[in-house]
Amino acid sequence: MLFRLILKPTLIANVKSNLELCLKKEQSRGNNDQEKILVIIGPTASGKTGLAIDVALELSRLRGCDMAAGDFAAEVISADSRAIYKGMDIGTAKPTLEEMQGVPHWGIDLVEPDERFTVYDFVKYAREKITEIRERGHLPIIAGGTGLYVDALVYDYDFSSDAKESQRDRAEMSDDYLIVGIDWSREQLRERLQLRAEIFFDQAIEEETRRLAEKYDWSLQSMRSNIYPIVRDMMAGKLSREEAIKLFVLDDWHLAKRQLTWFKRNKNIHWLPLNEAKKWVMEQYK
Repeated sequence: MLFRLILKPTLIANVKSNLELCLKKEQSRGNNDQEKILVIIGPTASGKTGLAIDVALELSRLRGCDMAAGDFAAEVISADSRAIYKGMDIGTAKPTLEEMQGVPHWGIDLVEPDERFTVYDFVKYAREKITEIRERGHLPIIAGGTGLYVDALVYDYDFSSDAKESQRDRAEMSDDYLIVGIDWSREQLRERLQLRAEIFFDQAIEEETRRLAEKYDWSLQSMRSNIYPIVRDMMAGKLSREEAIKLFVLDDWHLAKRQLTWFKRNKNIHWLPLNEAKKWVMEQYK
């Protein structure tokens, strides 16, 4: 006896759609080694991490990943020299688990604030993570504002003594990377810095500062280069809350200008406003 399987048009369409997603996913995994590593840079508070997460989520949807099961098409590697420290969460603007939305993040909470972590250590760590991420068939996304970290990676710095003597570290950027920079006007960036500062001081920044001060010495670079000395002075009554926020915004503004000066030297960066950057990036990874 012969049996005929009759499929409804909607079921056929769903099956076809699922097959196409699976095929696209397998193709993207197979071509992963040929995809350029995405690097998202910009000054502090420009929206680098948010953009990296948005791109990872959108790419995962387009490639049919089962995000509910923890499968994402891209993973983020932080290139932030302050986010490496454990326990410094609010003060270094680390993304929360909620903000990550399940997207895997690396390069965060690597060492204690009193431990040494060099540019060499970052490059070694990042290269290892890039290899692991690509082996999983995913796209590595480097996101951060520490210019030396980014340059050491994309220019493939040679840390040997001979290379240091020849001063040829920044000769030519590797073809393995695609860099997008988030561009804001000075006025817009200052507004973002002001808003972020107010959010910081509305969170438990005082408790975080107190906890860190009980464990670590103020002479440490990690303790001096963040928001914590300002909060310490505020808690000691040397600064009002308004004065502390104003001082923090000023410090961040100076940091942002240094970051922009550093990055503007790299002619390989594609500078785009935040509201255009995601669309442009997605067009490169279709």
